[in-house]
Amino acid sequence: MLASKRILLIIGGGIAAFKTLDLIRRLRERGAQVTPVLTRAGAEFVTPLSVSALAGRKVFCDLFDLTDEAEMGHIELSRSADLIVVAPGTADLMAKMAVGQADDLASTLLLATDTAVLVAPAMNVRMWQHAATQRNIAMLKADGIGFVGPNGGDMACGEHGPGRMAEVPEVIAAIESALSSGPLQGRRVVVTSGPTHEPIDPVRYIANRSSGAQGTAIARALASLGAEVVFVTGPATVPPPDGVEVVRVETAREMLAAVDAALPAEVVICAAAVADWHVASATDRKMKKTEGGMPALEFAENPDILATVSSRGADRPGLVVGFAAETHDVVGHATAKRARKGCDWILANDVSHATGIMGGTENAVTLITEDGAETWPRMGKADVARQLADRIARVLA
Repeated sequence: MLASKRILLIIGGGIAAFKTLDLIRRLRERGAQVTPVLTRAGAEFVTPLSVSALAGRKVFCDLFDLTDEAEMGHIELSRSADLIVVAPGTADLMAKMAVGQADDLASTLLLATDTAVLVAPAMNVRMWQHAATQRNIAMLKADGIGFVGPNGGDMACGEHGPGRMAEVPEVIAAIESALSSGPLQGRRVVVTSGPTHEPIDPVRYIANRSSGAQGTAIARALASLGAEVVFVTGPATVPPPDGVEVVRVETAREMLAAVDAALPAEVVICAAAVADWHVASATDRKMKKTEGGMPALEFAENPDILATVSSRGADRPGLVVGFAAETHDVVGHATAKRARKGCDWILANDVSHATGIMGGTENAVTLITEDGAETWPRMGKADVARQLADRIARVLA
């Protein structure tokens, strides 16, 4: 897929720059041509010699290098690639991109290009969560910039949370997706997946048995057709797919907020098993046993994500797809749910214990649309996902 593809790799200044050495190696193994641009800050973490040796090409560093400008000006350099990858994408680089600043070679290339751009952010968790960074990201997404990551975890600074650069296989998968010429190329799709955890106290929560396998398979199938996928996942047991933007949440209210933040999109697929209620009486201290008996839990209704997205009026996605996990009268309940929620399609499945579907590897669904019900044979969840993705591609064609 990457054979003879030309990648312009801009290496920002962060400790995650060390990952770009492996990224270059793996891209070249797949036949890609990598032209590296090393920022002044990036050169504090990886050397031009190391980058050049792995890329097999000269490293570009200076905006005002007379030799480089004579041989290949920065305008030509910015437009001779099939894709520009910014890794690591620091807060500083993304801020420059958002406001159109061009005071060094990297930012000038990014402003002068008409080539697609993919950013792999990496920074301290507080910097990532800062309102200014989130504003910049929203602006860049609105401008059509693609993102992969960041991931959560331990940081070099000793803190923990979102901000780690996506791992190299994830970045490569995102590059392959960005360069894909599939039928969903350029289409933005939001997929929700997994369960939600509704806290009772700091150590207890209410959940369900969803593994997230079906939502993960759907996101992967859509990405393989070239879609730009935002994957909003609860605490699932199945890891998220590579090549998609992953947003991790815990509760139903967090999931709705994440979906809102990911819009606008052409398609929203609500595959998550969202809890209908949360504990209104949840406490920030662990509940203790008392001689008075069991504590009383008061519940409140969670927001209905599928119905909320379906009722957005002028801002509504063109196609909204929901799931109906039922244990009896599956088609009847799902048909009524489609009408009640106002979505376009419902995929109904029987999740009673005897079917082994909830948490299993197979699924048996009935697709319900305005034209009626279409029952699909039982098959692997990956096969269900591919069939659904192909159907979406045909509808959007």
